[in-house]
Amino acid sequence: MSFQIFNMLKNPIPKVTNQLQYRAIGIICGKFTPIDSKHLNRGSLIDDKGEKIETVVLGKALSLLKKHIDLKKNYYWVVYPKNKNTQNLHLQVVGIWDPYQLNDFSNDCSKANFSKLLEELDLKDNYFSVRGELVFVNAKKKEIVIRICSVSKIKNFKNKSFKLVIKGEIPIEFINSFVSLDINRDGNTLKLIRYEVIEKDISRDN
Repeated sequence: MSFQIFNMLKNPIPKVTNQLQYRAIGIICGKFTPIDSKHLNRGSLIDDKGEKIETVVLGKALSLLKKHIDLKKNYYWVVYPKNKNTQNLHLQVVGIWDPYQLNDFSNDCSKANFSKLLEELDLKDNYFSVRGELVFVNAKKKEIVIRICSVSKIKNFKNKSFKLVIKGEIPIEFINSFVSLDINRDGNTLKLIRYEVIEKDISRDN
């Protein structure tokens, strides 16, 4: 039986299909704990270090959780990140990457075999891919702000976009540029690993 949204070695964070594709998506291993039995869509994701992150479960992922997920076990959750500062992270679960059913693995994401599967996809636990417009640089705090839009260059851009605050440094000369970031989650903080400037000064086009 295969009920997972992200199947076998299908990449939970797919390759981009457009050079200027906006996105903010990540993968985290942990246990989801709802606030109570009547509100399964809201709760906390608890990682292997015991760190808690405020979490909601969206759409099809909620149906999957209700029917198939054992809340006492660890899973790899595919999530969208939101925050207002570097100390408070909020996650939206959009799927679960679960190759156990097809590979006869123990349902414990700490197993080395599972980590190797992620490595084959150039991924790891707590990795996030963020692509968007660099709109603010705080050199003193070593923080940057990225604006992400669900669809690029749409008429109601401001209403369809959100901002992520990330710990890291990008030169201020790249303000208003479209950037691709590799991010690592540390507790409730998103930390920059590396960046690539895809296109400079895209603000003229918006």
